[in-house]
Amino acid sequence: MTPDVRLREVDETDLPTFFEHQRDPEANRMANFAARTREDFDRHWHAILRNGSGVVRTIESSGSVIGNVVSWAHDAERDVGYWIGREHWGRGFATAALAAFLEELPARPLYAHVAAHNLGSIRVLEKCGFERVGASSIDGVDELLFRLG
Repeated sequence: MTPDVRLREVDETDLPTFFEHQRDPEANRMANFAARTREDFDRHWHAILRNGSGVVRTIESSGSVIGNVVSWAHDAERDVGYWIGREHWGRGFATAALAAFLEELPARPLYAHVAAHNLGSIRVLEKCGFERVGASSIDGVDELLFRLG
């Protein structure tokens, strides 16, 4: 059964939830991403929201903010990424949100970088049609590159 998700524009009131999600040690390990301080987090997200060149959405389910999904230009590619609060993992929210986001985002090809040990995120990408096209090691962490379209 596909979970009920809704994508909407990011509102400043979503940022405290996003901040708490990115502080989760297990999420940091899975994403191979260090949590930002509150000051760095606010600076980062306010720059994203002011920039306007990316596509940024809040993911909601049953009226609660459960994460975000984003797309941005990086080097010579257009990347996508998502972050779901750990309390919502394993229930199909990331797959449903990414699938809805891809319907909204016509740009192709799209790329996603994922830590090789993040099997859940790899599965989300595969379910949404991404194919593995490369691998690398960055600072001792194996990373996979996926492509859609």
